[in-house]
Amino acid sequence: MTCWYEGPLTAFDTETTGVDVETDRIVSAAVVVQDAPGSRPRVRRWLVNPGVPVPEGATAIHGLTDEHLRLNGRWPSPVMDEIVRELAEQSAAGRPLVVMNAPFDLTLLDRELRRHRASSLDHWFETVPLRVLDPRVLDKHLDRYRKGRRTLTDLCAHYGVELTGAHDAAADAQASLEVVRAVGRRFATRLERLSAAELHTLQAVWHAAQARGLQAWFARSGTEEAVDPAWPLRPELSAAA
Repeated sequence: MTCWYEGPLTAFDTETTGVDVETDRIVSAAVVVQDAPGSRPRVRRWLVNPGVPVPEGATAIHGLTDEHLRLNGRWPSPVMDEIVRELAEQSAAGRPLVVMNAPFDLTLLDRELRRHRASSLDHWFETVPLRVLDPRVLDKHLDRYRKGRRTLTDLCAHYGVELTGAHDAAADAQASLEVVRAVGRRFATRLERLSAAELHTLQAVWHAAQARGLQAWFARSGTEEAVDPAWPLRPELSAAA
């Protein structure tokens, strides 16, 4: 039987106006589907006119300007519908979903769906199993004592994955997918008996433990920043209140 890291995978990534999942907007997104290691991936891209200014700091990261998005981007409502339909279809087809730092991208998508479609990510996955593989959570759990940062760029360097065109949604999605395959192979003895569905459940536990550890470190450092333990989707603020 083929292990999940040698089988078909789908990856999702976004570029945004900032890092606040409650208020920032998606300006580009990509879904990458690969049926087997080494096979040619199928890529679907979206460019979005968010309807709000793109801060210079965000443009400096991904290169997308207000003018470019006004001329070439589509309105958010149909784009968000297309993205979530694609993710739901891939999940229904049995392909696990790779998302680097899933609580960021998936929560942003959820908030955009609520904002523009009066819908939610949970609504689309009421009957379709969501099985997320987050390379950041997997790596931090399986190699927890390794020092250093764990951004996508760092993980690509550590696992020998080529990352060309960082901060392009399609390039980042493809790299995340390859990192997950590399993590699976490196820790095969610990992962090969687990299904993607089982790993989805375990990652929620692992991420919560990682969040508690980071929160404790912040407390010792005198930092008041809060760390959300929810994974792969942060609860809506009104629902959590």
